[in-house]
This record gives sequence, C-alpha cells and structure tokens, in this order.
Amino acid sequence: MKTVLITGGVRGIGKSIALAFLEKGYRVCVTYSKDEQNAVETKAQGIETYCVDVTKEELVRNLFAQIGKVDILVNNAGVSLIKQLQDTTYEEFMRVFSVNIGGAFLCSREASKGMIARQSGLIVNIASVWGEVGASCESVYSASKSAVIGFTKALAKELGYSGIRVNAVSPGVIDTKMNACFSEEEMQALKAEIPLGRIGVGEDVAKAVVFLEENAYITGIDLPVNGGYSIV
Repeated sequence: MKTVLITGGVRGIGKSIALAFLEKGYRVCVTYSKDEQNAVETKAQGIETYCVDVTKEELVRNLFAQIGKVDILVNNAGVSLIKQLQDTTYEEFMRVFSVNIGGAFLCSREASKGMIARQSGLIVNIASVWGEVGASCESVYSASKSAVIGFTKALAKELGYSGIRVNAVSPGVIDTKMNACFSEEEMQALKAEIPLGRIGVGEDVAKAVVFLEENAYITGIDLPVNGGYSIV
C-alpha cells in the first residue's frame, strides 16, 4: 500500500486531497498545526493526523521518522496575507515565506531522502494562480507561491534522474476558509472573471493531484486549476 502525506490536510483543499486518496485505498497521513476539532473529525474518517508546525526543522524530521516510507508528498500547508505592501511588516513577510515555501522545502528534503533510496516517488506542491499572475494587495503571498512554482521546476530537474517526479498544482478561487475574508460582492466579482462561471471546490484540486499520481510521465509542470482565470 502506498503512503501519501499531505501537509495542512484537515480542512479545505488538503482535506479534499486526503479523502480522494483514502477512497483509492492509500494510507493517508496529514499534518495540522492548530485545528484540533477538524483533526479529530479527520482521524475518525481513517486518516492519520499529526500535529506539526512545518516551519520547524526538528519537528519535520520527527514527522518523517514516525510515518516511515512516504511515496507521495503533497505540500499543501499555507497561509495567506491580504495587505498593501507599505503596511506589511518584515515579520509578516517572513511568516508567509516560512510556511509557504519553507515548509515545502523542509518536507521535500526529508521525503526525498527515502524516495532517492527507493528510486521512486512523487512530490506535488500546491501553489496558486496568484503565483502565476500576481494579485494586488497580496504581493507577499503571490511572491511566495511564485517561489513554490520555481522550486517545483528546479527540483523536478534535480530529482528526475532518481525516478522522482515533482509537479505543482495552482488553484484559482476555491471555496475554502482562506477565501472567507472576501465579501459576497467580492466573490461575485471574482466569479465574473472566471470563464467557466463558477468558484472552484476542493474536489477540483484533489482530482488534479490524483491525476498527477496516476500519470507517471509528467514532471516539472505547474497545472492550473482555475476555471480559465489565468487565460491570457
């Protein structure tokens, strides 16, 4: 049985990905940092849950030691920041980068050790449409997700010769708690810009991640899941 580890996997996109792999018979492990209520509910569904801050190097090492063999890593844990640049503190900047790209780095580094030894594995990094096209008042978040995309492409080149595939999935506007800060009017305005005419759901992203697991000849791509929002 293959093991998949999804960071930030007790709600939203991460939870949808976890459930998709569980349905297909994988051993599914997820991390969370604070959301105990959703963690309890997730564990009751047959998913292994681990309380881990993915920005802490020693905690990440311990996580992989606990889980053992990881065949698929999905770096989903992330934080957003909606703020004008002139009002953003350096501490806020560092927090966004430490989670969104720092966490992906630490988890990918640990996962790759076992994957290299086995000459197989898959890493999927959850980026964002804003990492592709940028977003006003989200410059720091956009930059962190651009870094995730760049990290993905470089790592795909580095690890490909060891039989490891690395891809990114860039969701557009998805109906999750991260977007709960937007008013109904703002969400409708975003919806009007999406060619497919609807806000995405977690299952849309989950299907993309499963697709990347099932196609063994795809590596180094950034797969947009945004209803056509980024069409230029």
